Amino acid sequence: MGVSCGSNFRDTWDRTSDRCSRFFPCFSDPARRSALTLKLALVVLHLVLAGVIFLFDNDLIVKTKQEPWYTAIYVVLFVATLIQYFVTSGTSPGYVFDVQRAIDERDAAARRASFASIQPASSKNDSVSITVDARNYNRGNATAWTKLVMDLYPPGTSARNLTCPYCHFIQPPRSKHCHDCDKCVLQFDHHCVWLGTCIGQGNHCRFWWYICEETALCLWTSILYIGYLKSNISKAWWADIIMILLLATLSISLIFLLLLLLFHSYLIMTNQTTYELVRRRRIVYMRGIPERVYPFHKGVCRNLYLFCFGRSSIYRMEALPTAEELEEKSRPYTCCDILSCRCC
Repeated sequence: MGVSCGSNFRDTWDRTSDRCSRFFPCFSDPARRSALTLKLALVVLHLVLAGVIFLFDNDLIVKTKQEPWYTAIYVVLFVATLIQYFVTSGTSPGYVFDVQRAIDERDAAARRASFASIQPASSKNDSVSITVDARNYNRGNATAWTKLVMDLYPPGTSARNLTCPYCHFIQPPRSKHCHDCDKCVLQFDHHCVWLGTCIGQGNHCRFWWYICEETALCLWTSILYIGYLKSNISKAWWADIIMILLLATLSISLIFLLLLLLFHSYLIMTNQTTYELVRRRRIVYMRGIPERVYPFHKGVCRNLYLFCFGRSSIYRMEALPTAEELEEKSRPYTCCDILSCRCC
C-alpha cells in the first residue's frame, strides 16, 4: 500500500514537472533554475529591507504625508535599481559566436551582391555550405573572421595558438572562454554569480550603473535605519534588535558595493578588465608588458567616452598596441604632459 502511494506520488510529481518544464523552460535547466531562485531571493531581500523601515518607522510615515516627494524619489530609485538589475542580467555580454555570425553574414551578403552583379541571372548557383560542430558555415565565410581577427594581432602570430579549445573559434584580443556560460566573451571581465551572466563588452556599462544605483539605494536605506534607531532606541527592544541586525547587513553590503564601485571605476578609467588585472601574467598578450603599463589605455576622458557612448555595438574589437605605442605608454608623466592633457 505504501509502495503504491509512493509510486503514484512520484508519477504525479513527474507529470507536474513535465508540464512546468513545457510552459516554463527555465525550470528544466538546473543552472537557469538556480539563477532564477537567486534573483527571486534578491528581490525579496530588497522588499524586506525597504519594507521593514516603512512598517516600523511612524515618523517616516508622517514625513511621507508631509513631504511625499521624499518617499517618491526613494521608490523611484528602488524600482530603477531592480529594473537595472534585470536589464543587466538579460543583456548579452558580447559572445564571440554572435560577433562571428554577424560578420560572416555581412561578408556573405557582400559576396552575393558582388557575385550577382558579375554573373548573369541564368548562371547563379547556390553557395556551398559545410557543417562544423553542428553549425553551418558558408565555405567562403571562414576566412572573413580569420582575417579580421588576425589583423588585430602582431604579424607572425599563429592562428592555432589563438583558437579556443572549447568553442573552436579564433579569439580576438581581450576575449576569454567562460566555463559557466560555456561561451567565449568579448572583453571578458568576470562571471557575476548574482546576475547569473558574464560581464563583458556588451553589458559592462549597465553593470557599472547597476552597482552605482545599488550603492545609492543601500546608503539611503542605511540612513533611514540609523534615523529610526536614534529616535526609537528605547521604545521596543525586540524591534531594535531586528533593525540592528538589518542595519548590520546593510552596512556589510554597503562596504562591499562601495569597494566594487571604486574598483570598476578604476578599471574603466584605465581601460582594463578584472580578468586582465588579476591574471595579467597568465594572459599571452599581456606577458611582455610591464606591470604599470596599461596597453589599451587611451586617456581617462577617451576611456570614459568609449565606455559610456562607444558601446552601442558589441562588435567593436581593439587591436593590440604596437611596440612604439607601448613605449609611449610606458613613458612617465611630466608636468608638460599634464598641461597638454596627455593623461586625458
